[in-house]
Amino acid sequence: MWRLWFQDWKQVPWQNLTREQAAFLAHYPFLLSAHAAQRPDLMLTGWRNWLFLGGRGAGKTRAGAEWVRYAVTQCGVKRVALVAPTLHDARTVMIEGDSGLCNLGDISEFQPVYHSSKRELEWPNGAVAHVFSAEEPDRLRGPQFELAWCDEIAAWKDGETVWDTLQMGLRLGAHPQCVATTTPRPVPLVKRLVKGEAIVTRAGTVANEANLADSFLTEMQQTYSGTVLARQELDGELLEDPEHAMWTRGIIEKARVARPPERFDDVIVAVDPPATSGADADACGIIAAGIAGAEGFGRRGFILGDASVRGLRPLDWGARVAALVRSVGARAVVAESNQGGEMVRAVLESAGCDVPVELRHARFGKAQRAAPVAARYQRGDVAHVGVLTALEDEMCRFGAAGFVGSPDRVDALVWAVTALMLDGQGQPRVREL
Repeated sequence: MWRLWFQDWKQVPWQNLTREQAAFLAHYPFLLSAHAAQRPDLMLTGWRNWLFLGGRGAGKTRAGAEWVRYAVTQCGVKRVALVAPTLHDARTVMIEGDSGLCNLGDISEFQPVYHSSKRELEWPNGAVAHVFSAEEPDRLRGPQFELAWCDEIAAWKDGETVWDTLQMGLRLGAHPQCVATTTPRPVPLVKRLVKGEAIVTRAGTVANEANLADSFLTEMQQTYSGTVLARQELDGELLEDPEHAMWTRGIIEKARVARPPERFDDVIVAVDPPATSGADADACGIIAAGIAGAEGFGRRGFILGDASVRGLRPLDWGARVAALVRSVGARAVVAESNQGGEMVRAVLESAGCDVPVELRHARFGKAQRAAPVAARYQRGDVAHVGVLTALEDEMCRFGAAGFVGSPDRVDALVWAVTALMLDGQGQPRVREL
């Protein structure tokens, strides 16, 4: 019977359905509307664990509940484990929530009843789901199951212990399986599953927009669009801070501002030029930054923009630098001279850059130059204006084991902050926005 779950019913013309198929879909209308992440691919056979990573409202709860409902009403599954962060979560979300197991249909022979005193959800055919809280992992010792649905595993306290205890009890039937649904967070359990212990499907909030209020999506996009919070909570991205990376998302997010100051003491554009051009060349790092003082806050650096680009010829990336200079009203361009020397100045002048170009020669390695800049971030002395996704992703990988490629955006950032805040060469200039 599982083959009916996997079949792509959206591709079957309604007029071609047999009477039996039409009756089946009347019982399981979800199969006509489910998006790709809500059902693991038919070709992914033999799996034990399925992890659905999704943004808020992406249909995670509905997917988990429909999977369990189908298993107990069509596939003969009799013993199920339901595990939530707390017992309250299990009841209000997994069982009695809008997409919970008690609200999937009005067909009496499929409708389960919850016995709160026994922590059991019972179906008319005798199948029983036992309810557990991740706060009490020892309760999972002893019982055994054919199927498990684990909700919001990224919010479980001591998640790995709960998961491992459950897995040892998932031992009944021909092929016991576990479905885990969660908004992603880089906790050890989620990282374990993503690295190979589960098949993974992913979906952002927008994938389920047909079942969400228009005002919700509009409000979320207007309020959070482009933020790290949106990438995790709405887009369903798993954002990690690799060990030994020089920057973390938490540090960057804490100092983020929505708008720049009205006045700056100095504004520059920093450039890390590529040695070659073409599709396989390193990117040209192009970062705009300013420094301003505010009473009660001291002097802070502000990262104003990232125009870094890959694959352009020198005059073309030079034109991007010139455009950014005009856009932010920069006093000067600071450029690394190790690659090209005076040629970098000539390229920028030929591209229409009409402010002074200050060439800097790198005498130390990238990590050594970046360390004092990272320290400024840790002290809260540097803020990003808005979200600079590509730059921030590179920052949060730089320095970690396994980082590959040239950190061109980070190099330009380091030159910008160094020039404005560390070497005393930023020139006083008041600028109003």
